[in-house]
Amino acid sequence: MSVPEITSHRLVLPADANHHGTLYAGSLLRYALEAAYAAACRGAGPEASLMLRRVVSIECRRTVPVGTLVEIRGAVLHVRQAYLVVGVVGMPLEGHDVPWMDGLLGFAQVDAAGLPGPLPQAVEAAEPVGLWKPLAERLERLAALKGGTADWLAASR
Repeated sequence: MSVPEITSHRLVLPADANHHGTLYAGSLLRYALEAAYAAACRGAGPEASLMLRRVVSIECRRTVPVGTLVEIRGAVLHVRQAYLVVGVVGMPLEGHDVPWMDGLLGFAQVDAAGLPGPLPQAVEAAEPVGLWKPLAERLERLAALKGGTADWLAASR
């Protein structure tokens, strides 16, 4: 069975631009989130109820002018019982060698009450090779940084 990978395309419109006529950071985040969510849903199946848990890492590597058609690829890179991490890559623009953006976004499977629960089916992660190798390596380096939910709960007592 091959790991589901998604490919999406977006035309950068004036509504997505900043005052320089290039892709606004908020729009970049929206593009990345939409692609990551599509990849997470494709991997977890139609019964999944996924919620964005965290933006693990986003890198913007170059400006993208209005009128550019961008391609974003996404795949699940890491899976735990109720959580998965998706990698997204803004494929290199014409005439360039590196992605214009890349990122890692984590999603939790939640029940009707919004509490974490097991994923409804087995999810296969992409092999950390080729396009996904740099993101898998970054995720491994960042794995030591845990979420601060326990810290917030302790501080509120």
